[in-house]
Amino acid sequence: MNTKRFIYFLSLLLGVIFSIAPAGRAQVKPETKGPVIPHAFAVEKGRYGFIWKIYLEAEDPDEQMFKIACSVYQPGYGHYPTDWIYLKREYQKHFRGYLQWNTFSSKTPYLVDGTQIVLGVSIIDKAGNESREVVFPFTFGPGIKGQYQYKLPSPFNEGDVPKLGNITTELFEPTAMGIK
Repeated sequence: MNTKRFIYFLSLLLGVIFSIAPAGRAQVKPETKGPVIPHAFAVEKGRYGFIWKIYLEAEDPDEQMFKIACSVYQPGYGHYPTDWIYLKREYQKHFRGYLQWNTFSSKTPYLVDGTQIVLGVSIIDKAGNESREVVFPFTFGPGIKGQYQYKLPSPFNEGDVPKLGNITTELFEPTAMGIK
């Protein structure tokens, strides 16, 4: 009889614990759709120190766009830490603007001509949904004339296009660091 009482008491105790503590139970998330980047543009060449503008248009039907992820890859060096740009409240549903990156770095006085980088940009909403990543290749080179005289494609050539934020990643010259 003692064993029966013990099993009964134990099953009663476990039943109470599992009915009170929701730990381990799946939480049902409301259905959301992630942000979408329908248009993007950036030039592909410039001198070291070039102020690079990356143009984006994005929208989120749930009006929850939260931050922009900017990830840089450089052959010979690797991936840099992700740079985050937090969006203002007025840009949570839709925006058309640009990110600005001063490519000169205080960490290295030069980059070898022909140095290539790849910038990946995506948008994350408050629920953690991420847009598809848009990839922008860029090559540093000498003698690029009129590097600021490019023509913007639609929809970025229509009216005022605000700056959304600055990319602050500082590039390294792998050969100056003894990496190559």
